[in-house]
Amino acid sequence: MAEEHTELEERIIIKDQHTKEIDLVNRDPKHINEDVVKVDFEDVIAEPVGTYSFDGVWKTSYTTFTVSKYWCYRLLSAVLGIPLAVVWGFLFALISFCHIWAVVPCIKSYLIEIQCVSRIYSLCIHTFCDPLFEALSKICSNIKVAVRKEI
Repeated sequence: MAEEHTELEERIIIKDQHTKEIDLVNRDPKHINEDVVKVDFEDVIAEPVGTYSFDGVWKTSYTTFTVSKYWCYRLLSAVLGIPLAVVWGFLFALISFCHIWAVVPCIKSYLIEIQCVSRIYSLCIHTFCDPLFEALSKICSNIKVAVRKEI
């Protein structure tokens, strides 16, 4: 009985990873499109002082703009949202696949191979350059510079 209960919990946990609860109120919790798509009527159409249209035209224009933007977005998302979700899902799956199976192993392989070269290079630098630079520093350490102002 306990094994069946544990197995059922594991299935539920695995299912929840793919069908997690989504927030239908806050649909941009990470604020990805916060500065991009906030376009209101006032951001597009504005009448400066002294050049006002009729109040009825202004109100109708506002309503027309707002409603048409709302319904055009809804229609476009209804028609293209699911196909584009498939395309983006495929693209990000492809990127993840390439990263997991090609990029990271190549980088790890390179780091392993370069470690040997790095040790040899470091050994050569310490063997040949360190004594040379120490000798030059001892030669230059006795140099004294005096600055005099002549009038």
